[in-house]
Amino acid sequence: MRNEINIRITGEAGQGIVAAGTMLCRLYKDSGRHVFAVQDYMSRIRGGNNFIQVRASAAPVRSTREKADIIVALDKTAALANSPALAPGGLLVADAGKYGLAELPAGWLDAPIYALAQQAGGPLFANSVALGIIAALTCEEAAAAGRAVEREFASKGARVAEANARAARLGYEHAAGNLKDCPYRVGAAAGARGLLLAGNEALALGAIAAGCKFYTAYPMSPSTGVMDAMADHAADYGLVVEQAEDEIAAVNMAVGAAFAGVRSMTATSGGGFALMCEGLSLAAMTETPLVAAVVMRPGPATGFPTRTAQEDLEFVLHAGHGEFARAVYTPGSPEECFLAAGRAFNAAERWQAPALILSDQHLAESFTDAELPAAVPPDRGRLLRSGSDAMTDRYAYSPDGVSPRPVPGRSRALAAADSDEHGPEGHITELGEVREKMTRKRLHLKLSGLAKEALPPTVVNPGAATMLCGFGSTLGVLRDACAAVKDAGFVHFPQVWPFPVRAALAALEGAGRVLTVENNATGQLARLLRRETGLQAAGSVLKYDGRPFTLDEVLAALGRGS
Repeated sequence: MRNEINIRITGEAGQGIVAAGTMLCRLYKDSGRHVFAVQDYMSRIRGGNNFIQVRASAAPVRSTREKADIIVALDKTAALANSPALAPGGLLVADAGKYGLAELPAGWLDAPIYALAQQAGGPLFANSVALGIIAALTCEEAAAAGRAVEREFASKGARVAEANARAARLGYEHAAGNLKDCPYRVGAAAGARGLLLAGNEALALGAIAAGCKFYTAYPMSPSTGVMDAMADHAADYGLVVEQAEDEIAAVNMAVGAAFAGVRSMTATSGGGFALMCEGLSLAAMTETPLVAAVVMRPGPATGFPTRTAQEDLEFVLHAGHGEFARAVYTPGSPEECFLAAGRAFNAAERWQAPALILSDQHLAESFTDAELPAAVPPDRGRLLRSGSDAMTDRYAYSPDGVSPRPVPGRSRALAAADSDEHGPEGHITELGEVREKMTRKRLHLKLSGLAKEALPPTVVNPGAATMLCGFGSTLGVLRDACAAVKDAGFVHFPQVWPFPVRAALAALEGAGRVLTVENNATGQLARLLRRETGLQAAGSVLKYDGRPFTLDEVLAALGRGS
């Protein structure tokens, strides 16, 4: 029996590839296996070639592999296009008759996927047939497969759910009856519990747990999943979810709601965030707490809308005109996404400054089994609430850069706000000495306070011969690679601004060689590390083809095979 198995389900957009992968993840998780699944899909509604790849293991896994042990192809194009990804000794399952393939290459298995789907009700059920075939080949969990199907299609009515369950059963029975002594069984462990989560959903749940009551955004892949999750839970938690007409409207709605005392949030990707930059500066000038998530994808312009990148690190660090303080969180897992939301809300309100969460398509849309940590206790900062609160200047100068923040209509304090330079009382000024003082307040004092609270990096095996450095979604592949290589360690930054200088220096002290691992072409983390600490990385492992790092690629960078 294997310790792990890698499965790829592939076909056209519209064939239910993601649904099949999600069901497979639930099947494995509910039967005691750990899972990690990545999506690779084209920017189109129908056609093209998409796949979802699921890695299942008896031990926790948080990265994907280069090759698949089993590939199930739901059309001829998918079978031919994905065959190079088949691992040595692997199995590619195809419907030879349906695809017009008279002879199948070695390692291909003919299965009547569409004939079985027709028995269940039609070709749309081919993805559920595929699920049943994989369940029989890898884990003999017919009951768990049935439960996964029921959960996936429960919202579509009993008739649809029953037809899909029948399709899965037919696929299972065919594979179980025709393949004996199958070499693809994967072991289970008692430790696989929790939820099946992607980063976008975890971020939304973290925002809800933090008390977010207003969410606004314009749909932009790959950030749209945050809005979908917020909308799904809106009725249960009293949320207002507003789809704005564009990103400019979205950020200004979020600023307005925060000004009114409501915990509010927006999310977008790089192109949308470019439009939000003026609103970001407005929040900084008015000292209004703004929380925004930037879910990266490759650019410039439209770029690769459905693929991943870490190209916007420097953009987010410097976005907006003028100089002002901000916090930038870079979570690397669904658990960290959940916590990042609470931390961002607290930082934004405590320091009355923008707090940004930097994610990417890989983290946002990859599924894994996760147990959510306890929510971050809310800290609303110096928020004036009641009618008995004393009158005060909204922008009063203070030693820590924070002045009491009134809520319009809920305190006697004047809720002044001005996008022009202003004095403590909020009135426009042209005086240079006032300008200098207010800039120190918005920039230096707030940044100093944020720096004292900056999250330290996660450090594994400090002082190793090779120390890998990453931020955001590379956490999983760094963790898996260093678990496989004894003389390697890693440093992962869940927050990149204010940069944790002392903690970074301590983490990398004594390292034989430092390499950054980044999904960009210019080594942006390496530059940031050098600028803030003076440390020059020996090199950078860079990938910028729109795909995430595989475990095999990082192991190769460490000079190790798989």
